[in-house]
Amino acid sequence: MASSSSAQAAPPLPTEAGRIRPELPARDIAGVRSFWHEARQRLLGDFKTRPQRISQLLRGLSRAVDLALRELWTLAGMPADAALMAVGGFGRGELFPYSDVDVLILLPDAADASTQQAVERFVAACWDAGLEIGPSVRTVLACIEESAQDVTVQTTLLESRALCGDAVLIRRFRKAFKNHLEARAFFRAKMLEMRQRHAKFENTPYALEPNCKESPGGLRDLQMLLWVARAAGLGGNWQQLRRSGVLSAYEARKIQTNERTLKRIRAHLHIAAGRREDRLVFDLQNTVSSTLGLRPEPNKRAGEALMQHYYWAAKAVEQLNQIVLLTIEGRLWPELAAQPGTPITGIEGVEDGRFLDKDGRLEPADLGLYERDPPAILETFVVFTHAPAIRGLTAPTLRALYHARERMNTAFCRDPRSHAAFLRIIQSPQGATHALRLMNRTSVLGRYLRPFRRIVGQMQHDLFHVYTVDQHILMVVRNVRRFFVLEHAHEYPFCAQLAAGIEKPWRLVLAALFHDIAKGRGGDHSVLGTTEVRRFGKATGLSPEDTAFVAFLVEQHLTMSRVAQKEDLSDPEVVLRFARLMGDEPHLTALYLLTVADIRGTSPKVWNGWKAKLLEDLYRATLRVLGGQAPNPQAELRQRQMEAHRLLHLYGIDEQGSKPLWDTLDSSYFLRHDPADVAWHTRQLMRHTGSSVPVVSGRLAPYGEGLQVLVYCPDQPDLFARICGFFDTHNFSILDAKVHTTRNGWALDSFVVVEPNLAQHYRDLISMLEVELARTLAARGPLPEPVHGRVSRRVRHFPVQPRVELRPDERGQRWILSVRASDRTGLLYAIARVLTARGISVQLAKIMTLGERVEDTFVLQSPALSNERTVIAVENELLEALGT
Repeated sequence: MASSSSAQAAPPLPTEAGRIRPELPARDIAGVRSFWHEARQRLLGDFKTRPQRISQLLRGLSRAVDLALRELWTLAGMPADAALMAVGGFGRGELFPYSDVDVLILLPDAADASTQQAVERFVAACWDAGLEIGPSVRTVLACIEESAQDVTVQTTLLESRALCGDAVLIRRFRKAFKNHLEARAFFRAKMLEMRQRHAKFENTPYALEPNCKESPGGLRDLQMLLWVARAAGLGGNWQQLRRSGVLSAYEARKIQTNERTLKRIRAHLHIAAGRREDRLVFDLQNTVSSTLGLRPEPNKRAGEALMQHYYWAAKAVEQLNQIVLLTIEGRLWPELAAQPGTPITGIEGVEDGRFLDKDGRLEPADLGLYERDPPAILETFVVFTHAPAIRGLTAPTLRALYHARERMNTAFCRDPRSHAAFLRIIQSPQGATHALRLMNRTSVLGRYLRPFRRIVGQMQHDLFHVYTVDQHILMVVRNVRRFFVLEHAHEYPFCAQLAAGIEKPWRLVLAALFHDIAKGRGGDHSVLGTTEVRRFGKATGLSPEDTAFVAFLVEQHLTMSRVAQKEDLSDPEVVLRFARLMGDEPHLTALYLLTVADIRGTSPKVWNGWKAKLLEDLYRATLRVLGGQAPNPQAELRQRQMEAHRLLHLYGIDEQGSKPLWDTLDSSYFLRHDPADVAWHTRQLMRHTGSSVPVVSGRLAPYGEGLQVLVYCPDQPDLFARICGFFDTHNFSILDAKVHTTRNGWALDSFVVVEPNLAQHYRDLISMLEVELARTLAARGPLPEPVHGRVSRRVRHFPVQPRVELRPDERGQRWILSVRASDRTGLLYAIARVLTARGISVQLAKIMTLGERVEDTFVLQSPALSNERTVIAVENELLEALGT
């Protein structure tokens, strides 16, 4: 059998007596299988040595399958009045290494049993020959009826390509399909389909593991452009779209360049995975980057270079996709496109009539404006934020912005009019978030704000942030703005309440824009970002007071989260030190709002009620200090006890009822627990004081996700480790632990834990905990060996270097243990076993999980830690436990 791996598209097939003639003489199935295997291996081998030649690979694979299918059609003895057509991606004449081979077997209206048998023989022969086809078997009428019901079928048939069979039947099908296809209805259906597909990927191409085919900015978006253009009669490829005026020559080149990039990545993904794989998963990113010739940089892995390469291509596709779709929409509805725009007037800093409102979309009155007057580019977005009726930009505006990118040069960035316009956008009471996002999508934001351009498409492979740096920043900007919008006040009432008192909200927006702008440069990005803010303030003429305020927020944007989640907030010195750093209430309130917005903008999984409570507790404690109320442990103790008594009175419990338990508790217990927790503990334990039986009680955490678990039993050296081991064994993750020993030698420990099925089964889980944990504690016995849980797939490719630091606290009375490592099952138990073996007691544990990374902090007490050699030995043992 002759084979061909030609890079050219297959020529029109010759016909004879109304029938498309197969190009190869009949062979057996084994021969076809051998031909397909050899042709495929040769094409893949050529591509591996010349990875730039993506078109040759895709067309070559398609051509080889064409030849094999025609041969198998003949071998199966298919009737003369049937036909075989390629559809879908195969219909385009492009086949990726492991893509489906979609075919349409077109049958006459009156197909008999022998025809059905022949179809079964053909399908079986294809699979026997190693061709994994996706067949659909229909008559012409069935094709039309199915496509009328399902736009996906209609799209598949739109790309159909004849392979062999009855030419008359094929012509009848094409005529019927053309008559049935309604361009406007098809366009609307595909737009709805695209929106649904984009929503499935959170409307962003900037995910950790994007789908290079289906994600926004992926190959599917380019394919959709050709589908709607073909349906509208505007062309079936990029050059035809250029000739019909839908694309400029420059845009056609850019689309083809980025399409080649995406196709190469997808092909290499298939080859690296050895199967169909369209996601840029961590497992394959380094392999694909290597085959593409990308190398690691000082502050960037090879995989990160690949992802930035991909994100830039996807962003360009997003831009061009919107331009082309709006252009095609204008061609399909010319009566709307021809309507004159309404001049926009009354916007400060923008000349009246310079921009038009065209059915809710913005357009310059003169489309040559940006080339002639580059600062007008930023005026576009001033109008966007200040004209309530505007909801987007017209296709000519998007096109003009795309072509004016080279005009956004150094002179444009330094122009006072550009600075004034940008500040008006930031300071706008509404629309700033949408304007900044639109500026990023059109590349205006990165062209004006040069430091921002450096982080566009930059992945943060810390497994904590799930977005690129630029998308995270814009997410934080959105979160900040929502605090000031009444419609969103119900989401975070306390933040909305504080935001109402902010004097200049725009300073928070600016801080959000700059807080991570120096990521990826090496060094402390908070310090580098502060330098960028000061430079920006000087260039734009911000007052020294405003510049200093924003610079403070950028420099300290991680501080409040660190103190709240890693330090003991019951320690007055911690709060006093933090208050000194804040200086006054405006700085504290702004930093609190920025911190909440920042944590929420990292990942949907990171924010929880427990973190919210820690931050709010720190905020309120610091506010009291800034208000002149110096930390007074005795006053705080009395206040908490009075509030706890008030809550207990609601349950009919007076001071005498609580006295037996409270007499065993010292002041540190009351200062470390909320009055509500003290009241709950008292209600659960007041009847068990002096008992010898362990008590375990659980309830839903009153401040958010998780269960609150109370443990009361005779103290023992390995108690903390034993409890951690129980939680690990039963798939609970510990968020917080407070360990207290009463005056009569009993442990009163409280934990906050979460479990994957907690929402559906919390009653059963509480019952199980109360019974099984109490039984475990009563049984004693040796500690079980730790379970060395498997790390996640992500952690395997982006491991966290374990770090351990053990240091005395400010007073030298207790020790602070900081642990940083990749998360895995049994990690906390492994730490607890090391501490138990050394006779070190845990007084407080704060567990912070950041995606796949943990950063845990423990407050420890042990005389042995005064010995420097012991400290070093403990650190080494912990590192060994973290690494196993």
